[in-house]
Amino acid sequence: MTVFIQKGDVPMSVRQAIKRGLRHFNSDKAQWERETGIVMSDPGYMAWASQWLDDNQINEANNFFNYQLAAYRSAVARLAQYKVSLGRTEERELQGTGEFDTETGEEIMVEVVTISAIEPLDATIEQPVTDPETGEVTGSEIVPNPLIVADEYERAYAEAVIMNTPHQVKEFD
Repeated sequence: MTVFIQKGDVPMSVRQAIKRGLRHFNSDKAQWERETGIVMSDPGYMAWASQWLDDNQINEANNFFNYQLAAYRSAVARLAQYKVSLGRTEERELQGTGEFDTETGEEIMVEVVTISAIEPLDATIEQPVTDPETGEVTGSEIVPNPLIVADEYERAYAEAVIMNTPHQVKEFD
């Protein structure tokens, strides 16, 4: 059997899959050439060739599955990031220092910042307006912050990827 792409593998490009498939095919074909001299009417050879075609369809389906899985994981990771328009709050936790209190024998704990705070971006920014003919700055205008616009676009795209991902891919992850 020549199924060489398994679900969960890193997806391959078409070229990579064809090259790997040809290596497997030529390796198996060489064995048939050595042992039987490839008689096209040989039932064993015909069964092998038929199985090869079936396995290729499985490889193709598994590779497509792996592309969907990689896109799904990337989208989930993107949505896990904070929204730049909202910022992020600081998170702290108690961690042991490895030293112990001589009176109580308990480990000395200190509060440490595990996630630093990030201020939200301004919703709008002031952008200079230039005269297209002279190139001089003639004023300024208020526009939506391009970083927030890009963040919202990326989040919407990630949500669309997640919504369009087949159920079996989500279950696999």
